Amino acid sequence: MALKAVHVSDVPSLDQPPEAPVVALSTSSRLHKGAGWENKAERLVVIGHRGKGMNALASPDPRLREVKENSLRSFNEAARFPIDFVEFDVQVTKDGCPIIFHDDLILTEEEDGKISEKLVTHLSVEEFRSYGPQRDHTKVGKPLLRKAKDGRILNWAVKADDSFCTLQEAFQGVDPCVGFNIELKFVDDVVYQEEELTRSLRATLRVVYEFADERSIIFSTFQPDAARLIRKLQNDYPVFFLTNGGTQIYGDARRNSLDEGIKLCLANGLQGIVSEVKAIFGNPTAIARIKESKLALLTYGQLNNVPEAVYMQHLMGVNGVIVDLVQEITEAVSEFISPDAEDAVEAKVKAASRPKFSQHELSFLLRLIPQLVQQ
Repeated sequence: MALKAVHVSDVPSLDQPPEAPVVALSTSSRLHKGAGWENKAERLVVIGHRGKGMNALASPDPRLREVKENSLRSFNEAARFPIDFVEFDVQVTKDGCPIIFHDDLILTEEEDGKISEKLVTHLSVEEFRSYGPQRDHTKVGKPLLRKAKDGRILNWAVKADDSFCTLQEAFQGVDPCVGFNIELKFVDDVVYQEEELTRSLRATLRVVYEFADERSIIFSTFQPDAARLIRKLQNDYPVFFLTNGGTQIYGDARRNSLDEGIKLCLANGLQGIVSEVKAIFGNPTAIARIKESKLALLTYGQLNNVPEAVYMQHLMGVNGVIVDLVQEITEAVSEFISPDAEDAVEAKVKAASRPKFSQHELSFLLRLIPQLVQQ
């Protein structure tokens, strides 16, 4: 059982990494403390990206504007489907409150018509709450804008809107059967001092230990030093290193390949890697090296919204996928993977009906899948 009301003084020191938690899939394919990945369930772990999917405001696909990402509404909408976790981004406000928000900057249009943008971590929690829809319907929030990848400023308009929330509110307001994949979010290319990272991580841990109860938790982060520190600060929950796997290059070499990610995990006692799926398809032999290192492997990226790409990953040994199209992918996964082993006969029939691929056919499919998807 998770500890309650943890104080800063109760968090382990950074001098010595605590004994590693053993991470695993239970027979229901959920990750629980104290179980090991060795007892793999047959079913692939499915994780809802920012809840029921991220908001891609410039996309022609209306499913990516269906419900406000990283909101209680999105998390609970995702929980209606057979997912194992919802993934979301946690940042810490200037007054020490862990809030859930993906972007580094939050944008609004001021009364004079000018666009203002502020770092989320430079806001107080009350300032953060003042943007977008308000829980108190007598109040009007600041209009919420978002910058697209092409630089355009767009109204953050979705079909089912919701207000922003804190990490504590997520623990209190989301179906407790759904696990949390908590991405510890930091600004890319900023050099953080260890003290600054530790202060942010401790604030998040205080909320986790007070409100998690028996909920399954995974920590993940692109920030190598944050991954190292969160591993040293606690030993109850697994820590995964997020990486683009070389599909994008950063100043920190630890972020630039799957092999660098493996080295970081082994050097710091991390339990797994979360890779951009294109890096896995482009370098499938890395899966064997990850498995030999006794690390779990999850993936993220647009290809994870394609059922065929998800099935290929299952055949290749990937443990789980982070997806935007929660309904479509959970339906596809339920069709090609037996959810449990209670009915052995049915499981054998399903297994026998799956296509078998030779190494040559797998190689061909690995080259074909990325070409079938518009990037």
